[in-house]
Amino acid sequence: MVYRNPVHPTALIIGSGFSGLGAAIAFQKEKIDYLILEKKNDVGGTWRDNTYPGCACDIPSHLYSYSFEQKSDWSKLWPPQAEIQQYLQDVAKKYRLHQKIRYGQEVEEARWDDQTLQWRVRTKNGQEYVSQYLISGAGALHIPSIPDFKGLGDFQGAKFHSAEWNHDVDLTGKRVAVIGTGASAIQIVPAIVDKVAELKLFQRTPAWVMPWSNWNVPSSVQWSFAHVPGLQYTFRELLFWGHELFIGYPMTKHPDLLKVAERLGRWNIRRSIDDPELRRKLTPKYSVGCKRILKGGKKPGANYYGALALPKSDVVVENIDRFTENGIITSDGVFHEVDVVVFATGFHVTDSYRYVKIFGQNHEDLGARFDAQGVAAHRGVMFADVPNLFMLMGPNSGLGHNSMVTMIESQIKFVVKAIKAVDQRGERALFPTWGAQNAYNDEVQEKLGHTVWSTGGCSSWYYDERGKNPVLWSGTVWRYVQAMRKLRLNEFILFGQSSKER
Repeated sequence: MVYRNPVHPTALIIGSGFSGLGAAIAFQKEKIDYLILEKKNDVGGTWRDNTYPGCACDIPSHLYSYSFEQKSDWSKLWPPQAEIQQYLQDVAKKYRLHQKIRYGQEVEEARWDDQTLQWRVRTKNGQEYVSQYLISGAGALHIPSIPDFKGLGDFQGAKFHSAEWNHDVDLTGKRVAVIGTGASAIQIVPAIVDKVAELKLFQRTPAWVMPWSNWNVPSSVQWSFAHVPGLQYTFRELLFWGHELFIGYPMTKHPDLLKVAERLGRWNIRRSIDDPELRRKLTPKYSVGCKRILKGGKKPGANYYGALALPKSDVVVENIDRFTENGIITSDGVFHEVDVVVFATGFHVTDSYRYVKIFGQNHEDLGARFDAQGVAAHRGVMFADVPNLFMLMGPNSGLGHNSMVTMIESQIKFVVKAIKAVDQRGERALFPTWGAQNAYNDEVQEKLGHTVWSTGGCSSWYYDERGKNPVLWSGTVWRYVQAMRKLRLNEFILFGQSSKER
């Protein structure tokens, strides 16, 4: 392929979700020249792509937003998808980021040039970019995962993943199969059940679903947040520490404390479902928190469990054997006739870091390293022997209890410190030492062994084929933020002294 004349920003950002936009704003403030490459035609990332019925965030609005760009008029305490997407669009407009975004640019390959000490990044449409720094803000929830079911291609009805919702398909009066019981399914099921003629939920493992009400934020409160100094900041801090103390601390330090939440979850099942057999199907056999704790509506008749208790609904726990032209056959030989299939089957997470072919020093394939050694990074952001590559929301920086935006902001500040350190010392690049990276990851994995994700008795998408958790951070957000406040130069190798210092 012939690539067009290369573009030369100092820093190149992949993706325009919370990570990419946040990094761009920080770079603008620090006067670091940058460009954003976005594969779609709008900003938003996850919140642009996921438009399924009922889509919303399970972290409060006033916490799931930038600390430096607070929105006082959120309509609900937990934000719906469209409102988060509008927020990100408004942020991009306010900071004039669109002029620095190159839309329709899906990155195919990034190679570190050992001679020029730069990244050479190529997109699928034939454009090349050359930059000193490469920042991935793509995240892990952007590559839909659909199991390779036997006969799937034979099915003649509509079928789509929850992150690629086909709004041209009218579900009214249809027999709909929802496959999966994660966060998306919990929201989709009650949102569509009134429309469909029949709903079949194919469940591999039940989820813990808590009673929940998504309160409207009164206009008087919105006004107060906008006009009373410090009020919204205080409210945000209360939300943050509430999540840290009542969810994060038990999950990471004392999983036994989650028994209270387990009792609440069991009560939620009992009050919503009368049928003992359906209760049995929907009651998990693992500890609360081992998989993500979900919120499913407060009113018994209008929540996830209530939707599944309706006569038109059926929970299928037998494994899917194969698809046919007009339905699904399960392992017990039963044929389930359906018109539409919705895959609420999550994303490629533990292997999402291979979405771009990345080659570091001496042409080392980072994906091949992950295949051989497992996915690991230093402080969740950088990789030994891979200069000037920063991965926001990278390995072991995911959360199960608090706002990822707080994690992202701390990582962005870390990236800025690293770039400044290189520039101030007249160097061209840096990467972490293997000693620092290995010591860091050994500590993270040791601490993960004491969390509910390891002791709770479940298997989840947090774990890779080696039985290792490369996804989640092992402690509270506060501890991560504190650890990221300082760039410890003894953990890094800086090199490539620039010509002005020679």
